[in-house]
Amino acid sequence: MSPDARTNSDLDTAWTVRWIRRSAEVLAAERAALNTLDRDIGDGDHGENMDRGFQAVLPKLDGLADDATPSTVLKLLATTLISTVGGAAGPLYGTAFLKAAGATAAVGTLDGMALVALLTAARDGIVLRGKAGAGDKTMIDAWSPAVDAAQAAQSAGGSAPAVLTAAADAAARGAQDTEPLVARKGRASYLGERAIGHRDPGAQSTALLLRAAVDATRVTE
Repeated sequence: MSPDARTNSDLDTAWTVRWIRRSAEVLAAERAALNTLDRDIGDGDHGENMDRGFQAVLPKLDGLADDATPSTVLKLLATTLISTVGGAAGPLYGTAFLKAAGATAAVGTLDGMALVALLTAARDGIVLRGKAGAGDKTMIDAWSPAVDAAQAAQSAGGSAPAVLTAAADAAARGAQDTEPLVARKGRASYLGERAIGHRDPGAQSTALLLRAAVDATRVTE
């Protein structure tokens, strides 16, 4: 992006760092709730694993170079999650953020179009790694509506924060909408109809992460 193309609402490296810090706060607060969701249809450790991964990246943020870009930060997050998060979440989220880093490597600030590219790449990375689709009762059921909503907001001329807000709102609805589904992927798929009525923990953590991204756009002076 050229300097002239940047707007006051574009998001930079500082926002990306705030996003990760805010995510770490939220995941720590929601660790028990995510564990409970996962205990209903999985191993019961999703909250623990996500909290561990995001806590592990926090001290690394202090060592970022002055010229670090959003892509640099996302790649750092990805590699940390892959190496520290257990279960399926580590490879899935690690791949998501690694693909997001690749999609934003050419820009120093993120406008609405760049955020759509970031979210789309993250979603597609999860699909590639997990082989899940919409309706399978996985985190894709939060990511896919988030991408669709982000694309619509960007096409309507929305700012970067507006694009993120649309994505977060859609992800929250998508996570809730996993409750009546029968799981077709992962450990929950072994439960058959017994999984009905339970929210997918990965979809819920996705919704939390995207809401944290919105929170990070609000800078207190």
